[in-house]
Amino acid sequence: MDPLGAPSQFVDVDSLPGWADAYEAEQLESPQNPVEKARVDVRSPFPYRKDINAKIILWKGDVALLNCTAIVNTSNESLTDKNPVSESIFMHAGPDLRDELQKLKGCRTGEAKLTKGFNLAARFIIHTVGPKYKSRYRTAAESSLYSCYRNVLQLAREQAMCSVGFCVINSLKRCYPLEDATHIALRTVRRFLEIHGETLEKVVFAVSELEEATYQKLLPLYFPRSLEEEVQSLPYLPADIGNAEGEPVVPERQIRITEKPGVPDDASDEEGLEADLSFIGSHAFARMEGDVDKQRRLILQGQLSEAALQKQHQRNYNRWLCQARAEDLSDIASLKALYQTGVDNCGRTVMVVVGRNIPVTLIDMEKALLYFIHVMDHIAVKEYVLVYFHTLTNDYNQLDSNFLKKLYDVVDAKYKRNLKALYFVHPTFRSKVSAWFFTTFTVSGLKDKIHYVESLQQLFTAIPPEQIDLPPFVLEYDARENGPYYSSYPPSPDL
Repeated sequence: MDPLGAPSQFVDVDSLPGWADAYEAEQLESPQNPVEKARVDVRSPFPYRKDINAKIILWKGDVALLNCTAIVNTSNESLTDKNPVSESIFMHAGPDLRDELQKLKGCRTGEAKLTKGFNLAARFIIHTVGPKYKSRYRTAAESSLYSCYRNVLQLAREQAMCSVGFCVINSLKRCYPLEDATHIALRTVRRFLEIHGETLEKVVFAVSELEEATYQKLLPLYFPRSLEEEVQSLPYLPADIGNAEGEPVVPERQIRITEKPGVPDDASDEEGLEADLSFIGSHAFARMEGDVDKQRRLILQGQLSEAALQKQHQRNYNRWLCQARAEDLSDIASLKALYQTGVDNCGRTVMVVVGRNIPVTLIDMEKALLYFIHVMDHIAVKEYVLVYFHTLTNDYNQLDSNFLKKLYDVVDAKYKRNLKALYFVHPTFRSKVSAWFFTTFTVSGLKDKIHYVESLQQLFTAIPPEQIDLPPFVLEYDARENGPYYSSYPPSPDL
C-alpha cells in the first residue's frame, strides 16, 4: 500500500497516449504533408483502421505497474522463472501470488492460465510460457509463440476483460529473436481485434528501452495510422503474414517428425527437444509432410492421393505469394486495372477488374499474375464478388484463355470457394461465347457464378452505386447506350 497522501506508483491505462495520438498531432502541425485521402488501389493485408488503432497503446515501462483489467506474465513451465518481468510482478503482487501459482500445477508452452492480481493495480494476471527458440525448430517456436498471444487474448475475451497489458513474451533467456517475435505479436493482436474487436477496449504493449525501437518500427506495418502510412509500410511486410487469425502456416517450414526424434546436440539444456515438442497439436508445423521425394515420384506416376495433391498445390501457391510480396509491382498497380471498392447487398467485398486498363500485349503477364495474387490473397479469405468491366475493351485488352487457366490453376482453393459472383458488365456476343467455352471446357464450377450485366442499373440491384467506384468511361458508355439513370452519382476521378 502507498503511504497516505503519497502518489500511486501505478499507471492508469486511460492516461496513456494512444498509438495514433502523436501521429495525428504531427499531421496537424505539418499541413505540407497531408494525410492521403484518395482511394488506394493496392491495399495492405492490414489496412488502415482508425477504430483498431484507437485500442492500441505502446508504452515504455513496467507492465506490473499498469492499471489494466489484466497484465501478462511470461514464465516457464513450472511458473517459477526468474526474469525481470516476473520478478517485478511477484514483488508488487505480494506473497499470495506464489501460493496461488502452486495450485495451477504449471503451464505448458503456448498455454495461458489466470490468477488474481492481489496487490497489483491489475485485477488479474495471465501467465503464459513462450518457447525456447532453436533455429532447427523455428516453425514450432513460431506456432507456440502465436499460441501464447492468441490464448491470452482468448482468455481475456472469455472473462469479458476491458484491457490487457502485454509484456514482451519472448524473454532474452529463451533466445527468441526480438524482431521475429514482434511480427508474431503484432499481427496476432491485429487479427484478433479485426474479428473480436468489440470485446477489448485497450491493448497495451509494455516494452523496455531496448524493445521500444523495434516496436516503433514494426507497429506501422500492422497498425498503419493513415492510408499514406499503409502504402509506405506495405513493402516491408514479411513474406509470411500467417492466416486470417495470424497463425504461421508456411508449408516450406513444416518439419518432419519421426516416431522417435533423435536427441539434439544441446540435450544437456534444461529444456531439450522433448520440452520443445511437448506442445505438438493441430498447428501448421505438426502437419507432417512425409517423404517429399516419394511424393514427387508418385505425382509423375499419377498415383498421388487427392490430399497430397492439395498439399503440393498449397506449396506452389505459397511460393507465388512469397514472390509477389518480394517483387516490385508498381508498374502493374499504376494501370488501375484491379482494385477493392465497397460491399454488395450481402455485405461481401467487391473487387473490380477494368478490362480496358489491361494492355495485354505491352505488359509482363507473369507480373500481372503476381499482382493479382498480391492484392487478392487477404481478400479471398472471406466471401467476395468480382465485377469485370468489359466496356470498350479491344483485342489487345483480351486476356488469353491460357493465362486465365493458369491463374485459375495457381490460386488457392479459398479464391474459388469464397468467390460468390462474377458480374460481367457490358459483354459482347463474342465475349459471351468465349466465356461459355472457357467455363464449360477449361475450368469447372465457375459457370453458375457468372452474371451478364447489360447496364449499370442492373448492376446496382446487387451492388449499391455508392459502394462501387466506376471509371468515367464506363459511366459515359452506359449513359450513351442505356440512357441516364443516376445523375447525382459522381465518377471516380482517378480512373
